[in-house]
Amino acid sequence: MKIDGHFLTSRLPLRASDAAAAIIVTEDGRYLLQLRDDIPQIWYPDHWGLFGGAVDPGENEIQTLRRELKEELELDTADPQLFVGFDFDLKPTGLKRYFRNYYEVRIDAATLACLVLHEGAEMRTFTGDEALSLRLVPYDAFALFLHYQRARLG
Repeated sequence: MKIDGHFLTSRLPLRASDAAAAIIVTEDGRYLLQLRDDIPQIWYPDHWGLFGGAVDPGENEIQTLRRELKEELELDTADPQLFVGFDFDLKPTGLKRYFRNYYEVRIDAATLACLVLHEGAEMRTFTGDEALSLRLVPYDAFALFLHYQRARLG
């Protein structure tokens, strides 16, 4: 059902999985985000979020991150740096424990200009304050908040 342009419920199943995501930071300190498609079969449709995706069988999370960035943006990344990881214990729901690891990926202006969006409705850069005021995927919002406020972390 769609109300005010947003899906409230759907009978399509959502798949939980381990995942890797990129906190892509431009040389001027902005964050590159993706506006997710407004379709019911994905987590958090029509939200802004970070690029990345599910770990496929036989992959580690670095391989996943590189594959996802190549597929979604035509971005080759040589040295992503682990920033933070979250564990989601979904055992009480009948599922299992999953992780989502976030890697910092720094890009320069020339690289940004060459990116081609293949997944999602839009990509755009934002300052940290701008990004955190958007309708963000909740777990991506927390990772982004931690990155933006990392100097304040004790």
